[in-house]
Amino acid sequence: MEPHAPLPRRARWTATGALYLLLVLLWLADWESLQPLTGYPHTAADFVALAAAPLFAALLLAPHRWLSVRRRAAIAAAASWAVTLALVALPVRSAAGSWGLPETAALLGLLLGTARRAAPARAAVVLCAALGTAVVAAPLRLRHYGDLVNYAFVLTLAVGAALGLGCYLRALDARRARAVAAVRQGERLELARDLHDFVAHHVTGIVVQAQAARTIRETAPERVDTMLLGIERAGLETLDSMRRLVRVLREEEGRGVRPGELYAGLAELAADFARRGGPDVTVRIDAAARRARLAPEVETSVQRAVQEALTNVRRHAPAAATVTVRAALRGGQLTVEVHNGPAAERAAAPAGGRGGFGLVGLRERAEAVGGALTAGPTPEGGWQLTASFPVLDPGPGAGPDAEGGMARSDP
Repeated sequence: MEPHAPLPRRARWTATGALYLLLVLLWLADWESLQPLTGYPHTAADFVALAAAPLFAALLLAPHRWLSVRRRAAIAAAASWAVTLALVALPVRSAAGSWGLPETAALLGLLLGTARRAAPARAAVVLCAALGTAVVAAPLRLRHYGDLVNYAFVLTLAVGAALGLGCYLRALDARRARAVAAVRQGERLELARDLHDFVAHHVTGIVVQAQAARTIRETAPERVDTMLLGIERAGLETLDSMRRLVRVLREEEGRGVRPGELYAGLAELAADFARRGGPDVTVRIDAAARRARLAPEVETSVQRAVQEALTNVRRHAPAAATVTVRAALRGGQLTVEVHNGPAAERAAAPAGGRGGFGLVGLRERAEAVGGALTAGPTPEGGWQLTASFPVLDPGPGAGPDAEGGMARSDP
């Protein structure tokens, strides 16, 4: 799980566009500053920083899948120090222009990213020190030192600001990672308390069938094989359920679902949502979904997905005009959709802020039982959560894409 809090797509595009624009403007400012002083014609040294600027911009803007944070920081620091030392060693230094404003901006951006993401911490400290000193030392490339102290002071403040912001974001990322781990641990502890109920349900069925087989073995021996097959199937299902549940150790928050009562539980969730001040919820269950047989852990996962989706509607879109819960059998899997329309007015930020971790647990739960979960905005401005889960038996008369008549419940 990526520990960094993701930005909305529009915010990412805006930030990236602003960064491109800033680097271009700084490069143009460097170009305009190349006015030779009286008695000092242009030399090659005047254009070194200008020519090197695209390299640092590429190191800052290149996708992270191409180059790691540590490598790009090391390359940038080494290249900047190489340019500085080479220009300082030249007998004729730059008589016009700047020391490289785009390079400085790129190095500050890399410093922020390195302070936030570089690991381990020891490597982050070394790389940040190299980048920070490279920024402060860049004005040494100029011929005239009259304002060197002022430049160094301003650049030191900029380095401190970038370093402080990067460390702050690193702390936020660490806190987010701990919160995600706590959510996972809470789900595992919930399952540890309810695992007995799942196993007891399966084992009770096995015991009952075994007792019935002993009872009829003298009077109807031809039925014993059928009952033994049922015992074998129930045992295999028990082992399969235990394997999945123990592997991820997950369970829902709140009351569990008793086998066979899933859709009644969904209607109860919808009614409770409306009683607590939310809009009326339309629950639609197709006939094929009602006939399908689900594993106990799948039933609880379905209820947990609907519960979390309705909780999110209450938190983020309490004024939504419509909320619909639908379960259908599609492609041999149970598909559950929770959709809310756009809110009539923008909701205030919920207590505790936005960006919780409920969907993190739901996605892992769905994957743990062999399903999948997606959530995102709809074109009309609402939100939709879609989860798919495997079924043990589609039921009589169900084809691969069976979708029977709808049973509608409006609390």
